[in-house]
Amino acid sequence: MTHKVKWDLQDKNLATSKPLGLDIPTLPGACVFQKGVLISQSRRLFIRQFFMLERIQVSKGIGRRGLILATLTKLKQVCNHPAQYTGDGGELAGRSGKLSRLTEILDEVISTGDRVLIFSQFAVMGELLRKYLQKFFGREVLFLHGSVPARQRDDMVIRFQEEREGPEIFILSLKAGGVGLNLTRANHVIHFDRWWNPAVENQATDRAFRIGQQKNVLVHKFICTGTLEEKIDEMMEKKKALAESIIGSGESWLTELDTGQLRELFALGPDALDG
Repeated sequence: MTHKVKWDLQDKNLATSKPLGLDIPTLPGACVFQKGVLISQSRRLFIRQFFMLERIQVSKGIGRRGLILATLTKLKQVCNHPAQYTGDGGELAGRSGKLSRLTEILDEVISTGDRVLIFSQFAVMGELLRKYLQKFFGREVLFLHGSVPARQRDDMVIRFQEEREGPEIFILSLKAGGVGLNLTRANHVIHFDRWWNPAVENQATDRAFRIGQQKNVLVHKFICTGTLEEKIDEMMEKKKALAESIIGSGESWLTELDTGQLRELFALGPDALDG
């Protein structure tokens, strides 16, 4: 049975809760929520987007929904890494709690001979991760996104699945790698950023849970504490019983929140900061 394990990196306490509900009863695994804080640069960028609420409040219809989705996307980028949002081309190390934790996990994965899938919905973030991780670990990192030709995609899958000394790290954009691939060589799945729809995330995770998987698979979902990432995850948990009807197939359900709910969602909690 698959269980969710919440892990707050600040207090290191482990606690289990109800099963995730994935349709994989014969393949034991766990879902670990990796929680970190925003650095000061990310905090400033986050607060800047908070002022978009003024425009959202006076907008209506499609225009309002578009502004909400655009703001949510920018806040996701800030949570990932300030360089994704600013495009500043600067050094990536030391600027993102998510990246620091990812590097720690991958060091453990590689040292034990395991293999890992890393999902992001942003091709830009995927490329930033590929360059950084390839340089940091001194080994090839695969990256599959929507612009990769079919033959090259198939070669990547074969190398990851079949080569004994093949690449241990495979980054995939959520849409390009979320369906149709068999990647059972991986026994770690990392969602670097969240697609706020359970069905989409579960389809991506399923790449490692296909027929032929012989190992337990550990799923890591990265969340910035005290930000909208944590708050939306809590909202999804409360609505899980009605997820299919309320959340639907995308993230548009978030555009139906009123301005007061959005203000609460965008606000940073005290535990979001690094001091």
